[in-house]
Amino acid sequence: MPSYTVTVATGSQWFAGTDDYIYLSLLGSAGCSEKHLLDKPFYNDFERGAVDSYDVTVDEELGEIQLVKIEKRKYWLHDDWYLKYITLKTPHGDYIEFPCYRWITGDGEVVLRDGRAKLARDDQIHILKQHRRKELETRQKQYRWMEWSPGFPLSIDAKCHKDLPRDIQFDSEKGVDFVLNYSKAMENLFINRFMHMFQSSWNDFADFEKIFVKISNTISERVMNHWQEDLMFGYQFLNGCNPVLIRRCTELPEKFPVTTEMVECSLERQLSLEQEVQQGNIFIVDFELLDGIDANKTDPCTLQFLAAPICLLYKNLANKIVPIAIQLSQIPGDENPIFLPSDAKYDWLLAKIWVRSSDFHVHQTITHLLRTHLVSEVFGIAMYRQLPAVHPIFKLLVAHVRYTIAINTKAREQLICECGLFDKANATGGGGHVQMVQRAMKDLTYASLCFPEAIKARGMESKEDIPYYFYRDDGLLVWEAIRMFTAEVVGIYYESDQVVEEDPELQDFVNDVYVYGMRGRKSSGFPKSVKSREQLSEYLTVVIFTASAQHAAVNFGQLFLGMYPEEHFIEKPVKEAIARFRKNLEAIVSVIAERNKKKQLPYYYLSPDRIPNSVAI
Repeated sequence: MPSYTVTVATGSQWFAGTDDYIYLSLLGSAGCSEKHLLDKPFYNDFERGAVDSYDVTVDEELGEIQLVKIEKRKYWLHDDWYLKYITLKTPHGDYIEFPCYRWITGDGEVVLRDGRAKLARDDQIHILKQHRRKELETRQKQYRWMEWSPGFPLSIDAKCHKDLPRDIQFDSEKGVDFVLNYSKAMENLFINRFMHMFQSSWNDFADFEKIFVKISNTISERVMNHWQEDLMFGYQFLNGCNPVLIRRCTELPEKFPVTTEMVECSLERQLSLEQEVQQGNIFIVDFELLDGIDANKTDPCTLQFLAAPICLLYKNLANKIVPIAIQLSQIPGDENPIFLPSDAKYDWLLAKIWVRSSDFHVHQTITHLLRTHLVSEVFGIAMYRQLPAVHPIFKLLVAHVRYTIAINTKAREQLICECGLFDKANATGGGGHVQMVQRAMKDLTYASLCFPEAIKARGMESKEDIPYYFYRDDGLLVWEAIRMFTAEVVGIYYESDQVVEEDPELQDFVNDVYVYGMRGRKSSGFPKSVKSREQLSEYLTVVIFTASAQHAAVNFGQLFLGMYPEEHFIEKPVKEAIARFRKNLEAIVSVIAERNKKKQLPYYYLSPDRIPNSVAI
């Protein structure tokens, strides 16, 4: 009788193993096997991190194995089981891989296809078409859209983390990490210990230093030592945690009536301010988004304030960017003076502090929360709803949305909710942060997520004119590496533009993002469909870059771009493409490392060895 060798790999994360009964059935083109109990005498099967092998003998030839069914049944107490993959050695000596990377809970079951990526048009056998359809029907019931707040991108329909599908919840280790990091953030903010300092005026900058979060690294120490200087202030707009606001000024706005006489002591080329603008030496950062946003009133004992400043910056003869004028609100007038470097030292310093405070609010709520976390969640939900696990685009993207929905759900539970951390620690808490997201949605466009286009739209593309914009330089390298990789993967599975256009699952994925994530706004520029391989490659680059590199640039990440610990792809051409992708990323790491050797203040946030795959890793 035919005999198969079945190899079962259990996950290595906490509590991944099980003591429950595990049964296997094989479904082939010529027949189906009986249900076989996978059990070895006097052996503890399916322990955490284990790889176990079993011989399964069947009564008759099954033909080509199309599906493997795994069932888990209660032994004593139910425990969840994380199944990584199953490998099958056939009676003819062939090996078939069945990736899983899923939790099986309760008296649950999972039906697996082999690891070859397939488009819907590739499935001609009824049982495979049915499996594909049922998987999506089940997922669409589990992954439902919900409006957390009016005007926000839609998010997952779950009130708390435990309501999420088990496969996208934090593993135990990651959950512990989140709790510890949240607690550490509260500790670092000294919410209780130094609350009296927030509720009264500070006497001097020594008070500020008492609550400064001590992080022992070159950057934080240098910033702490030089934060009052104009050079550091300008540098942070280029390479700090929010390097996406500064733009070249092509015309001085009427609401910001700066004159040559005001700033002539800062201009080094003996030109008028208008001439400096024409030569491209003037830059501007406008915090108009904050105008009229309600300040935090959750604590009646603490008056909190918000500014909506405009900051004019100048490229000096050393090609460094420095501030030359600041107005703290949007409407000019006697009560809204323009502050200048020639003013009294602390008047000018306080004006810069107000700008930096506004920058913080926009960074946390818009650049970080909305434009990386919430956008990546949209991509993730649409992916789970519309792309089956066998689809090549699912296999490509799944690592880049890992834990994204979970961490965002936690954020809605603990950070941006009523009485959450935002209410306790941010001047935009108590509803202001919600107003900000609602306003910022009009500027959330597809083009603004395409890194090269976003840089050009702000007039910041010239390396010769703006030589110290490392966020741009490194970001373009990473963007291009990702684009080349996605183009290669797309080329493997889509031999023509027509195949792209006729892939119904792909088109449903793109449409879901547009309809639910972008709320069907035509002005967003998000496509409702993709028509070509080139367009698909760009779209996938946007998804991956937003979740990995862009998030790392504004959140200071740890690692992993290009590393895929879960092997969803099994085909040799894709594995070779991944290897080339890693090689390209390693070259970028070397380029960045060599440049940083010569810098007192290195920029490494977009070095691929520090970029996580997703916003939550």
